[in-house]
Amino acid sequence: MGKGRILVVEDDFDISNMLRIYFSGQGYEVQVAPRGGDVLQLTRKQLPQLIVLDIMLPDMNGYDVCRQLRSTARTSHIPIIFLTQKDERSDKIAGLELGADDYITKPFDIEELKLRVKNQIERAARDHYTDPNSGLPSSGLIEEKLREVMREDKTWAYLDVRLQDYEAFKDVYGFVAANDVLRFMALLVGEVLDELGTPEDFAGHAGSDNFAIITYSDKAETMLRRLTERFAEEVQTHYSFIDRERGFMMKDNDKVPLMSLAIGWVSNATRQFADIREITEMAAESRRHGGAGAQTTITTEW
Repeated sequence: MGKGRILVVEDDFDISNMLRIYFSGQGYEVQVAPRGGDVLQLTRKQLPQLIVLDIMLPDMNGYDVCRQLRSTARTSHIPIIFLTQKDERSDKIAGLELGADDYITKPFDIEELKLRVKNQIERAARDHYTDPNSGLPSSGLIEEKLREVMREDKTWAYLDVRLQDYEAFKDVYGFVAANDVLRFMALLVGEVLDELGTPEDFAGHAGSDNFAIITYSDKAETMLRRLTERFAEEVQTHYSFIDRERGFMMKDNDKVPLMSLAIGWVSNATRQFADIREITEMAAESRRHGGAGAQTTITTEW
């Protein structure tokens, strides 16, 4: 597994290409965006674990990009490092006030930038901000988001999503293949939220085979059906041809079904909750009630 995904937002080709080559050589997956307007679209497709952001961009300034990222639920947790020629103290303060995590001026020392990138990604993982495999917010931010929605006067639904037989898949196919499944799942969740959710929707990775979605859309049931249908079809590419053809894999001389999703969900449209533990426990019970022992996913609302 690589060290993480970095999105470089920089319109100077020489700088962006140098950063792409250097950090790729350091084991990072690097994507480059020359315009600020490309950032939200790219982060919807795949969440980076860190963004290196220039302030002076051809279509919008980096401050506005940072503001949009911080005000969007699905990107608000991503560490941002400003990399810019604007070296006035007021510029740095303005960037940090918007929620940037660090600020480096050009010309810069590439070794220093490497250490700051490494430290920010490790800090986010250590503080349970992001899952290192999926890039999604992890347990701490999921709980924070649940506390936030409980204070809001809006209708929401919480979906508890479990990858059935994921651990068996990991035992047979190995950690690298299993991590690819987690990244695939994160991408799938993002695409379904783009299709059926709202800009305020939130997706998280609670750990291992467990994902969480908080949506303000009135299409939660359609959303979970779309997730289960697409997952069942598209996850097959992660199996060998033989396993796809026979519809199961072998583990310790036992047949194990191909992975599927089990989803339980709750909504404040049908009941009120006293605390976040009640939300997560009822959603998990809903998932177990609907998906226990099932080879195809059954979903229920409690």
